[in-house]
Amino acid sequence: MRETPEELIALQALLDASLTGSTSHLRSIIATDRTLTAEQLTTVLTGMHILSLSTVTAKGEPRISGVDGHFLHGRWYFGTARNAAKARHLAARPAASVAHMRGEELGVFTHGAAEILNPERGEPDTEWPELLAYFKDFYGDDAFDWDNDVVFYRLRPHWMTVYAPDFTKLTAK
Repeated sequence: MRETPEELIALQALLDASLTGSTSHLRSIIATDRTLTAEQLTTVLTGMHILSLSTVTAKGEPRISGVDGHFLHGRWYFGTARNAAKARHLAARPAASVAHMRGEELGVFTHGAAEILNPERGEPDTEWPELLAYFKDFYGDDAFDWDNDVVFYRLRPHWMTVYAPDFTKLTAK
């Protein structure tokens, strides 16, 4: 868990506001007894998790693909090749959605704006040095040409909900 107390408070506020503002249908599925707190979520989402990433083409057509997701500081981080279609989509239209699901035990659904952490030109995001160290430790220092091959994003969420009917199943080893 890498979240500060302030980040946990902000994440909890986002989770609460998202669920409260959702439709009655969604609230009937993701009831308060079938979700997680921010602190519980950060204990469940350590390491790498496969995300379904949804982007939009120039024609407004949806596209979905898989990416490695890392939940850090109460947000999703993910990367892709600089020449990938999803990188072009996000450069032109940064609105994106991600979903992480584990069978019927966990669903984390997030909508937000993708922010580039390591642009090809210009200054990197202030978080980039810390995140680069994390990614190099996770993938290996020589896994990529970190400056030229890959682009990493932070999904700044404006909506996030979590479906988890039994927290104990998620933490059982």
